[in-house]
Amino acid sequence: MSAIDELVAVMARLRGPGGCPWDAEQTHASLVPFVIEEAHELAEAIEAGDEAHVREELGDVLLQVVFHADIARAEGRFDLDDVAGALVEKLRRRHPHVFAETAVAGVDEVVANWDAIKRAEKPERGSALDGIPSSLPALARAEKVLRRARRAGLEAPTEADAAGVDTEAELGRALLRTVAAAAERGLDAERALRGAIRELESALRAQEGERGAAGEAALP
Repeated sequence: MSAIDELVAVMARLRGPGGCPWDAEQTHASLVPFVIEEAHELAEAIEAGDEAHVREELGDVLLQVVFHADIARAEGRFDLDDVAGALVEKLRRRHPHVFAETAVAGVDEVVANWDAIKRAEKPERGSALDGIPSSLPALARAEKVLRRARRAGLEAPTEADAAGVDTEAELGRALLRTVAAAAERGLDAERALRGAIRELESALRAQEGERGAAGEAALP
């Protein structure tokens, strides 16, 4: 038996009759805080460069995947094999330059192909900004909104706006000074950034709408 198979069996035992009452009563919703926490702990371990810690935290993230899969298995919806199978299909589909005959000249074309394939898979997403989790911390959400916007060819603030900031250390200190100044004035920096992101998203979506309208008007 592989370690993965043994892990699946252990989780089924923990959640089964005579197992752990706490594990048995968990739901997808009740586990959400743990998924978020474990992801942050893994990121911290990676940034610290602690290999043993990274391995441990990867295990904790994997536990969350197996836990959710076992909840679904017990309800007859899907299991870990289904999760892995769907992921394999997605990876093959989104890497036609590896698993098919598509030729690419470099990373930029890989990213462009990925975006095009993803749009075809999810036609219900009319905007390049759709699908960005609103629960992301404001700084992470800001970065993702800006990255999506630039990849979609939308006008957005550039790094030139951060004059005099050339390294992550300088950026960190500049951000800290901004947060400290906000706190002294009784302002909530996280909430303020969320508001600014909403304004940016609204402007970017308007750009998309104008671009789409212009394209339709140009049609014969």
